[in-house]
Amino acid sequence: MFITVFGQKGGVAKTCSSVHLAASWSQQQKRVVLVDADRNRSATAYGARGLLPCPIVPIEAAAKATRSAEIVVTDGQASSNEEEMKNLVEGADFILLPTTTQSRSIELTIEMAQMINKYKIPYAALLVKVDSRKEAAAENAKECLEGFDIKVLNVQIPLLSAFEQAETEGVTVDQAIDKRGRANPRRMAGWSAYCAACKEIEDLYEEHKKLNPIQSPIGWDFTPMEQRVSA
Repeated sequence: MFITVFGQKGGVAKTCSSVHLAASWSQQQKRVVLVDADRNRSATAYGARGLLPCPIVPIEAAAKATRSAEIVVTDGQASSNEEEMKNLVEGADFILLPTTTQSRSIELTIEMAQMINKYKIPYAALLVKVDSRKEAAAENAKECLEGFDIKVLNVQIPLLSAFEQAETEGVTVDQAIDKRGRANPRRMAGWSAYCAACKEIEDLYEEHKKLNPIQSPIGWDFTPMEQRVSA
C-alpha cells in the first residue's frame, strides 16, 4: 500500500504525520519505508539520529528502496504545484491531507481535494493539532470539510507539546521526554491517535478496493492454474 501525505502550507503536521504513520505500521511488524519527497527534506532531518523504527529514503532512491516494502509512506511536498502533485498522486493508493482547524488550512485542504478528485484516488483529511479546550472548532472544521464531500477521519490528533519534544529528540511521540528528562505524561494520547489513524486508513483503502475491483484486461485469465486444470 502506497500512502502519500500532502499539505499546501507549513504547520499542518505533514511530516509529523508521515513519520508517525510509518512508525506505527512498523511497530506492527510490517515492512515500511518512509519516502522523503519534500524539497526541504523534513522527514530526513526528523530521522537524522537514526532512532526511528523504519528507513527514510529520498524520493530519488525510492524505486530500489521500496521493492520489498509492504507499506510505503511518502512525505509529499508542501506545495500546490499541480505537476508535482500529479506525479505523487498517480503513484499513491491512498492520500492523507492533514489540516488544522484554522480557516485558511481548511480552505487549502478543500482546494487540494478538488484537484485530487480528478485522479479517482481515495483520500481523507486528518484534523491535527486539535486543542481539547476548543472542541467546537474541531467539530466545525469537520462539518465544513464534509460539506464538500471530503472524508474526515474520526480520529483527531491532539495538540501536544510532546510532539515538539519528540521531533527535537528524533523519536516518535510515545518516547517524548520533557526538559527534565521525564516521560511526557500525555505522550501516549498522541501515539494512540496515530495508531487509530492507521487502522482507519487501512479500512478505507480496503473498502475502496471492494467498491472498485481491478478489471482484468480482455483475454487475461487470472483463474488459479489448479482450477483451470481440473476444469
